[in-house]
Amino acid sequence: MEIRRDDPSDDAELAHRVAGGRDPAAEAELCGRLYPRIRAYGLRHLRDAAGAADLAQTVLVVLIVALRAGKVEEVDRLAAFVMGVCRNTLLDWRKSERRRRILLEEFGPSMAEVSTVATARVDRARLAACVERLPARERMVVALTYLADQDSDEIARAVGLTPGNVRVVRHRALRHLHECLAGGAA
Repeated sequence: MEIRRDDPSDDAELAHRVAGGRDPAAEAELCGRLYPRIRAYGLRHLRDAAGAADLAQTVLVVLIVALRAGKVEEVDRLAAFVMGVCRNTLLDWRKSERRRRILLEEFGPSMAEVSTVATARVDRARLAACVERLPARERMVVALTYLADQDSDEIARAVGLTPGNVRVVRHRALRHLHECLAGGAA
């Protein structure tokens, strides 16, 4: 087994290959090299494994898009760019969380009444029919999420997906349910 030593010059070389054109192999290798570092940063600042994984995915998407568009001016200082994206992403997340908290404190009580009324109007038979129309994997993820009260990591282990895939499947399932309940096709 070969021991891989992370070398900033190797990262810069991969970044140049990504910036030079769409090189999927270079993108994959660069993401594989940077993911553990970004995740460690996320764990240190968020103290949450799922949040750290989300941070790593977000930062890597921003990095690849920026490299492809030629927006990373100093590719040789890639680590500094990545850490800057990490910091800015966390700052944005914290600002959003503060805003959400303030809005909930101000409007939360009145929204709870609206939410209760909307929930009471759901036709259970129609909901059951919409759930039955979901593809098997979406139905399983919804059931494990809302009936078994499992998080994305637990569901991923149970059904053989990644936690990120579980979140995507759940998002699609909820969109399909919403469309079905609103009168569209599931």
